[in-house]
Amino acid sequence: MATSLSFTQGDDEDEVMVDINTTPLIDVMLVLLIMFIITIPIQTHAVKMNMPVPNSAAPPPVPPEIVRIDLDFDGTIGWNGEIIPDRATLEQRLRQVAAQPDQPEVHIRPNKLVTYKYVAMVMASAQRLGVTKIGIVGNEQFLD
Repeated sequence: MATSLSFTQGDDEDEVMVDINTTPLIDVMLVLLIMFIITIPIQTHAVKMNMPVPNSAAPPPVPPEIVRIDLDFDGTIGWNGEIIPDRATLEQRLRQVAAQPDQPEVHIRPNKLVTYKYVAMVMASAQRLGVTKIGIVGNEQFLD
């Protein structure tokens, strides 16, 4: 047990001032702190990532087939540059595309002035008939 020094002030001899000596307590705490710092293992900050394994197979030699559907401002529909006379012909060609095991990509290219109902009609027909690879291209013309 640590003893503490008591000091008296003035001539009050009967009153003893008792204080805890905190120096040994601080020394013990510092030693414990150093021991904990030494015994804690150094953490490695590594993130494990599952990287893709390179495939040795060659890429497909033929690029995918692309079907381009053009929509003119008056609702005229073009299939790879050929004018489609009516919706039934369009749906027949979309059925042929949907029936293929490896479907070609269908790119819809609307004119800047075409109304939305023609674009929605083509997209709804394609979706209803099972075309899965469909997209709208040429959106940069609508930025103005």
